Amino acid sequence: MPLVSDIALAANSITYTYHGQLTPSVRDVSLSVRAGERWLITGSSGCGKSTLARCLAGLIPHLYKGQWAGEVWLHGLRTDAKPLWQLTEKAGLVLQNTLAQMLASTVEDEIAFGLENLGLPRQEIERRIEASLSRFGLEHLRGHDPRRLSGGEGQRVMLAAMLARRTPILVLDEPLSMLDTTAAHELICHLNELSEHGSAIVVCEHRSRYFDGAGAFREYPLNGSAETGAQAFLASAPLLATPAFHLTLDNLSVAFGQRQVLDHVCLELAGGQIVALVGVNGSGKTTLLRSLVGLQRHEGKIEASDGGAPDLGLVYQNPDPQLFNPTVREEMLYRIKSPDEGLYHWLVAHLGLERYQASSPLLLSEGEKKRLCLAMVLMRRPRHGVLLDEPTLGQDNRHRALLGRTVKGLADAGRLVVIATHDLAWAAHYATRMLVVHEGHITASGAPDTLLRDADLWQRVNLRVPDWIWEPIE
Repeated sequence: MPLVSDIALAANSITYTYHGQLTPSVRDVSLSVRAGERWLITGSSGCGKSTLARCLAGLIPHLYKGQWAGEVWLHGLRTDAKPLWQLTEKAGLVLQNTLAQMLASTVEDEIAFGLENLGLPRQEIERRIEASLSRFGLEHLRGHDPRRLSGGEGQRVMLAAMLARRTPILVLDEPLSMLDTTAAHELICHLNELSEHGSAIVVCEHRSRYFDGAGAFREYPLNGSAETGAQAFLASAPLLATPAFHLTLDNLSVAFGQRQVLDHVCLELAGGQIVALVGVNGSGKTTLLRSLVGLQRHEGKIEASDGGAPDLGLVYQNPDPQLFNPTVREEMLYRIKSPDEGLYHWLVAHLGLERYQASSPLLLSEGEKKRLCLAMVLMRRPRHGVLLDEPTLGQDNRHRALLGRTVKGLADAGRLVVIATHDLAWAAHYATRMLVVHEGHITASGAPDTLLRDADLWQRVNLRVPDWIWEPIE
């Protein structure tokens, strides 16, 4: 297929079905992206955006087993006819799960790795490393292990590493998913600069509202085989009411080496609350959740008013470490001696997982994996409630609203729900209390409607509050 000289990327009728699946994840997709153009791929959770990103960058069909049809061309190279190492010189891909791309033991080495593989002179490598660290605000983390950073910091590391390579084509899969609002705005501005210098940009993203007024991004709605059966949180949900309780955090402190992540946090949380933890990347939100559930060593005390340590379930920011069984059903019922089949069938129907019961959990989209992990936690009926780390990651608006109804149902049943999130719009609509985490402290606590209108607060903690957060989610 000969290409017009200024066409950077072209896909011609591509269809792809993963090994073990019956229906294609991507079906008959065609598009062409010229040098300097910016494309935004949108679509519902599970519709195939991540699969399309892998196709466009050449990972499919080289690294995945399945049925492939069609053609993808990267600057004149047909992806299924050229080795992957040659394709990576033309196109850079940042995966939605950035942990899967990390190879080095320090942030600086992670950025250097791709540059060294390009055979660049040492002086040029060092110059690009410094520029990337500065561009993404990573100077103070250069010697840290990228796998031990927060999700948002890790995402910035991989963006810095990939963009430092300066490939003529960039494919980014949910690049805003774990970034705080300020970092998301800065990334979009940087992508605009790159396109003005001739880079072809393709972004697969649920948080499309951030791109309003961000330049000439052409939207490509992807219509895939996404699940459509998610239901409202029904009054008949098989959840027993939890008696009133509260959790007390007394001088909770966590340090990673010389870095004080949480500093003498004192807090009281009550059953029936939906608490949103917000703050910039690396502010300590995930560490606070891990401390509450007992996974993080800490100083200070965490106690439940009805006796002892709290009984809470945690859904990780990255769902993959929680998934290791061969099927969705086995994952949900793992080590439950007498599973409640009524609760099981209600959860798979409510969370849109019915058709995946016999599928491998690792073949689900990121949003579907997050919903599966929530179902797994709820199957175990934690007495005090659930902790959710970036639960709207990978979720379209319909599933964001579904999550809102779900946590409201849990709160109505007396559970405590604590959510670490950069999704200020979701927090504005569904949280009953907001905690602003900044430099290891709880800087503010109150009703979201009140705090989100305090411009001075958000300026102090370096977070942008978009005007559109009050718009309906559904």
